[in-house]
Amino acid sequence: MSKLNKEDKFLDLSDYGRSFGRVLAYQLKETRFTPIHVTLLFGIVGLIATYFIWSNHYILASIFILLKSGIDAADGELARLKKTPSYSGRYLDSIFDIILNFIFLMIICYVSETSFWLTLLAFFCIQLQGTLYNYYYVILRNRSFGGDTTSKVFEYKTPKALPGESQKTVTILFKLYSVLYGKFDKIIHFLDADAYKVKSFPNWFMTCLSVYGLGFQLLIIAIMLPLGLIEFIIPFFIVSSILIVFLISIRKKYFH
Repeated sequence: MSKLNKEDKFLDLSDYGRSFGRVLAYQLKETRFTPIHVTLLFGIVGLIATYFIWSNHYILASIFILLKSGIDAADGELARLKKTPSYSGRYLDSIFDIILNFIFLMIICYVSETSFWLTLLAFFCIQLQGTLYNYYYVILRNRSFGGDTTSKVFEYKTPKALPGESQKTVTILFKLYSVLYGKFDKIIHFLDADAYKVKSFPNWFMTCLSVYGLGFQLLIIAIMLPLGLIEFIIPFFIVSSILIVFLISIRKKYFH
């Protein structure tokens, strides 16, 4: 199920796990598994990947990193198939992602003996990259047919719980989400405050931007690990953040 109108669809380089996620979701559609269960599953798979990085089994680590990306795509697909969208699932998914990103980088820091402070900078860069991609992508989703019900361009207010979920749970998860993502959102909104006014972005631009999507970031890690390039992972994500300014400048100059 597409989240975008036909004219807004683009080649999303970070969404390679979508086909696997869709197949998994269809297999679980008639079962008692919920999207939350799938989110918990990708969290477990991500932790297994970190164990294999720590134990220097890089091929297995890469396999589980890619598997995590596929399962990560399944929770949203299952929610749409079962028609059970929830803010709880949306925020829990994002919370798990940022925690796993931090653990991945800390384990890579430990194994490769990279500077702790450089690793913190890389984590900041990765999250800022992902926030820029999500910012533009959610703008497109909000403008698509029916609008997106769980992802918003500006997440400043606790949303009202959807049918079937607890308002208390939504409130707690939203507050945690705000703590973890709020600063990154504010930075990107400050850098490009008027992006939400744009009716659409060219497909080629969104495809270029998708290299900042979480899936593609994990793909880079999954490729570099078995190639023996673990010590270059942290510097790569720091240097690649230079493109943030370049991409925002293109948006401001050419897409109004």
